[in-house]
Amino acid sequence: MSMKRRALGGQGLEVSAIGLGTMGMTGVAGMPELYGATDEAEGIATIRRALDLGIDFFDTAEVYGPYDNEVLLAKALEGRRDRAVIATKFGFRYSIDNKIAGVDGSPENVRRSLDGCLQRLKTDHIDLWYQHRRDRAVPIEETVGAMAEQVKAGKVRFLGLSEMSAATIRCAHAVHPITAVQSEYSIWERNLEQRAPDGGPGVIDTCRELGIGIVPYSPLGRGFLGGQLPDPATLPDSDYRRHDPRFQGEAYERNKRLLTVVETVAARHEAKPAQVALAWVLARGPDIVPIPGTKRRSYLEVNAQAVHLTLTPADLAELDSVGPASGERYTERGMATIER
Repeated sequence: MSMKRRALGGQGLEVSAIGLGTMGMTGVAGMPELYGATDEAEGIATIRRALDLGIDFFDTAEVYGPYDNEVLLAKALEGRRDRAVIATKFGFRYSIDNKIAGVDGSPENVRRSLDGCLQRLKTDHIDLWYQHRRDRAVPIEETVGAMAEQVKAGKVRFLGLSEMSAATIRCAHAVHPITAVQSEYSIWERNLEQRAPDGGPGVIDTCRELGIGIVPYSPLGRGFLGGQLPDPATLPDSDYRRHDPRFQGEAYERNKRLLTVVETVAARHEAKPAQVALAWVLARGPDIVPIPGTKRRSYLEVNAQAVHLTLTPADLAELDSVGPASGERYTERGMATIER
């Protein structure tokens, strides 16, 4: 069966119904083995296999590596660039040893970052370009204004934002149309559905009002909802999940019980838990395109089949009863970088 497709936002961007998050193939700045050891050859093979399966929406970022992930994606897409929709992100500052040293949404960094990613990706344009995190020291209008200049210059096709509030999204969209908003969203992480702190529309409602697509990352709960649960105690200190609040102590034990609901629905459909988790996200609306991350072809092939799984209203109600997860999404430092 062929891969289904979806319109992302209201400006004309069409992509495969699920994308591929490539972060795990290189890790992020300061954490090169974020989800275990990396294998460049398998990463490249996974990206190329995605194209064979009809997945053409690839998500990378300057901070992945840093820089190395964009280079890897370029290697994988050599000779195939015209078949791919490349989404990448900018917005961090780095120390001399390439660790994250803060955020930078200045117009100067907008231009500098884009020149770098075009060079690393070996392309003359980025299809979808996100500000990765809000820089509260720079008005969003200034950052998006500088990003819009790159659209006018033909270096970028569409603009996006990652982990930003409904109010920020609205301000940004008034400067230049925003095509997509990226955030964590899954069966057990429903932050996008919540109303704004002032009681106004939340992120999803605001995006739908403005014609902005939604791109959920970690739709499998950092692998938790995929059914292949590692024992956190056995993970190396370099693995992100070793310190993820949702993989710790009582939260981990409670979240394992929540996973049994996903597994029950999966058994009913003779499907994998990961496919159920992705089908749930896809069922939240036709404007949603999840980007499950993997660095292996075997997991990619399982994920790709989720677009053909239709959950019943009873299935969806059962899964809706699962959340929210126990534990914060991030450590205190990580939570400080996201906006709600």
